[in-house]
Amino acid sequence: MPEIKFYNRAPVPMEMHKVKIVQKLTLLPAKKRLQKMYDAGFNTFLLHNSDIFMDMLTDSGVNAMSDNMQSAMLRADDAYAGSETFYRMRAKLEEIFGIPNLLPTHQGRACEHILSQHLVKPGNCVIMNYHFTTSKAHITRLGGHVEELVKDEGLVPKSNLPFKGNIDLDKVRACIAKEGADNIAYMRLEAGTNLIGGQPISYENMKAATDIAKEHGILTVLDASLLQDNLYFNKTREEALKDKSVAEITRMIADLFDVIYFSGRKFGFGRGGGILVRDEALFHAMEDYITMFEGFLTYGGMSVKEMEAMIIGFEETMDIDVISQGPQFIAHCVRELDKLGVPMITPGGGLGAHIDARQMVSHIPSNEYPAGSLVAALYLCGGIRGMERGTLSEERNPDGTEHIASVEMVRLAFPRRVFTLSQTEYVIDRVKWLYDHRHMIGGLRFVHEPKTLRFFTGKLEPVSDWPEKLMEAYIADFGDDQ
Repeated sequence: MPEIKFYNRAPVPMEMHKVKIVQKLTLLPAKKRLQKMYDAGFNTFLLHNSDIFMDMLTDSGVNAMSDNMQSAMLRADDAYAGSETFYRMRAKLEEIFGIPNLLPTHQGRACEHILSQHLVKPGNCVIMNYHFTTSKAHITRLGGHVEELVKDEGLVPKSNLPFKGNIDLDKVRACIAKEGADNIAYMRLEAGTNLIGGQPISYENMKAATDIAKEHGILTVLDASLLQDNLYFNKTREEALKDKSVAEITRMIADLFDVIYFSGRKFGFGRGGGILVRDEALFHAMEDYITMFEGFLTYGGMSVKEMEAMIIGFEETMDIDVISQGPQFIAHCVRELDKLGVPMITPGGGLGAHIDARQMVSHIPSNEYPAGSLVAALYLCGGIRGMERGTLSEERNPDGTEHIASVEMVRLAFPRRVFTLSQTEYVIDRVKWLYDHRHMIGGLRFVHEPKTLRFFTGKLEPVSDWPEKLMEAYIADFGDDQ
């Protein structure tokens, strides 16, 4: 869906839906937000949702359901085993992806757990275009290691490349030669690379990479959690696909892979997940993991009501008018902030708008978590909850030193069908104010640091009194009630 044209102004993204149910938001006074940030240990994950005005932490499990999705929940079959809801879900996924074998899970990281548990042995290598936090953690926990082979230009924050998530084919060949095909557990391609700004991967690149893997007998795995955004970019940025329908492009991509897994908290607008397995023997080899870790084979830890909603969500994902909304709002936010001089990851990708924290707060050392500091400052100066995607989200090296992230970003996620254009404009305004006062932001240090996935539950403190000084400046401009 192209942006709606206006008679006397530049195009802006238009909500292609009307609002039927609303949820009240509250903007806490500035001084109260400062106290809440201290209570949360300067970790936005630990804030209470009631203390947040604009929740842009993630698009996972927080997307708005359509009227058709909500009404579908009423037909859910609550049977523990043999639920008709499961068979409807399996049939819909087979219709879309062409793979008949479905292992249901409660969410995406459960898929990663099961795949890694079955396929990864100590010393194994997993090839990726780029890692995701939980996908990497499951692999390294089992003694495997990850080779991230995204093209070098994909890590350049500011560019106009349409597919910055593409994997480097020369690096793939070199990695196979170095590791040996027998030691590579699988090749995982993420459609919409989360940790480098939701940047898409082209169909052409996916086909070339999977051709190399198949030539060497390497299993190919697609992480389709962010597929809906990637499909939009495949259709609008890839010349050879412009005349294809979203459903046709989806099947073309699916046909490249042996295994496809997804988080239904993103793909499908619900809360759940699943693994689609082409080979029947491999499918049956992983069945036991579902009953052991998730639930019975016909619900996999999911609510059947959510499963019914996701069936409709899968259908809606094949509608270009639906999947265009997120990328268009993100593109608008990125364009406007870029015009104002705020360093952004460009071009705008899927998932959210991403601020280049390494450039915006370049005075903060990497080991004081510049993206973590910036995301805390953004909550202080607007009640906006974003997510740190940088060094804080990495795990320490074996010797205890920091593993400095390739990119240091703050993600402003756009949950689908949730925020309006005026709310987006508010976010743009507060980010611009913060950019103009960026010299006031200081670093953070851990006071409680979990060993694994520390960004979820770790607690930090500021290295100085910079939060108090920043809030004084903010209150001087906006008042305490803002």
